Amino acid sequence: MRYEITGAPLPVVTCYLSSGESIKTEQGAMSWMSPNMQMATNAGGGSGKMFSRALTGESIFQNVYTAQGGDGMIAMASSFPGDIMAINVANGPIVAQKSAFIASEASVNMEMFFQKKLGAGFFGGEGFIMQKFSGSGVVFLEFDGSIVNMQLAQGQSIMVDTGALAAMDATCSVDIEMVPGVKNMLFGGEGLFNTRVTGPGRIWLQSMPVSSLAGAIRPYIPTGN
Repeated sequence: MRYEITGAPLPVVTCYLSSGESIKTEQGAMSWMSPNMQMATNAGGGSGKMFSRALTGESIFQNVYTAQGGDGMIAMASSFPGDIMAINVANGPIVAQKSAFIASEASVNMEMFFQKKLGAGFFGGEGFIMQKFSGSGVVFLEFDGSIVNMQLAQGQSIMVDTGALAAMDATCSVDIEMVPGVKNMLFGGEGLFNTRVTGPGRIWLQSMPVSSLAGAIRPYIPTGN
């Protein structure tokens, strides 16, 4: 499969499939495609997989598109201003924020990922349940705002604002730390907690989580009388 990601700030990923090749997509993700792409909707692994997707913020069913009788093309557009990242999970499993999944090659597996530490789950900005992708092939994930990619060495940590962590290698760990000092917590404008991510592994940080954007524009939204 070939692919290209174009456009900003609302990007589109266009995938070019050989005859007989398939791609899995989030329900409703398709924007346009060639006429020979055949769609099949399924639970993608039974009731257990359906339950997992529901808990991670995805739709219960998935669509599988297959190129029939020749090469095919399918495009998926982002639903929010940001970036679409193509990550090959053959290099190792990754963990991503809920609702990040757009599409993947058929050989990619998606499952729930539970934060091992309750504090990180409740206060780390992404919740107790995230998405884990493994297997082989490319997964396409949608992140909010611009993306900064970093490589953390063994034991190296970085502190990030809650919600800024978009994805990480499964080898990384997440914990939360309370902002020190009462005045800092009350008047610093950074909230009560920050997220500590520790390597080894890659991390993807997003510049404008959708929750932050909602808070930024809320004062400018007219209220009803």
